[in-house]
Amino acid sequence: MIEVRNVTKYFDGGSKALDNLTMTVPTGAVYGLVGPNGSGKSTIIRHIMGIYRPDSGEILLDGAPIYENPAAKARMAYIPDDVFYFLQSSIRDMMKYYRGIYPGFDLERYERLREAFPQLDDRKTIRTMSKGMQKQAAFWLQMCLRPEVLVLDEPVDGLDPVMRRQVWGILMADAAERGLTVLVSSHNLRELEDVCDHVGILDHGRLLLERSLSELQENITKIQIALQEGQSLPRDLNLLHDGVTGRLHTLIVRGDPQSVEAQLQSCNPLFMDALPLSLEEIFIYELGGNDYAVKDILL
Repeated sequence: MIEVRNVTKYFDGGSKALDNLTMTVPTGAVYGLVGPNGSGKSTIIRHIMGIYRPDSGEILLDGAPIYENPAAKARMAYIPDDVFYFLQSSIRDMMKYYRGIYPGFDLERYERLREAFPQLDDRKTIRTMSKGMQKQAAFWLQMCLRPEVLVLDEPVDGLDPVMRRQVWGILMADAAERGLTVLVSSHNLRELEDVCDHVGILDHGRLLLERSLSELQENITKIQIALQEGQSLPRDLNLLHDGVTGRLHTLIVRGDPQSVEAQLQSCNPLFMDALPLSLEEIFIYELGGNDYAVKDILL
């Protein structure tokens, strides 16, 4: 488990990048950290990886501090937004380098994953590759480290849709089979909807909301309902949104979905159907749709 406890960070000029930030990434979770540009996502990731020292607060991996802790860092792997490798190195050169510093590097997996990245020639210099190919190379190498924790900053930026699906498939297989903990940062919530089981929204260095998807889905529901003429919705319905087209209402209601449906059935509707809520809709209506940062993320 990764614990970020009351972390504050100032940069030159006195600007506050992180503001008493507290967040928790459970073991085995796929945690999506979302927020607009400049919200502090990359900054907290660099703290979690032990690159930055917090001005106050602490960051722990299974109860042990990460900063200046080689044993903790040996359990983690990191793919930044801008991938960096030695100037003249090929993928094969970097594979040999990683084998020298990570005793658990899986050479057999390296050969197996070659088929997952058919565009890549592991003898070619990485810096001559496109950004998308460099990201593929990073995934190829990092997944061979067999990390317990994988931290990703804008991981699929520059990848085509087919390769995005391929990469997420590899990650999800590791999460399911080995209990890999994944922390993935993105400014695009739609990108994370199908893969994350926990989500946090970050803005101005503060966490606006942190929930598991199951908690979110248990507390809000979307229903289309057509009422008989003269019939009205129950007054005690915890209604967040009511879109009306003719007799058809599209409702967003806070509360247990089964209880909400039973409550609406008492109106003897002409038609009623429960619809799946997108993650975007959940966050918009959970936060009231008024926070500008959430709108920047979702709209």
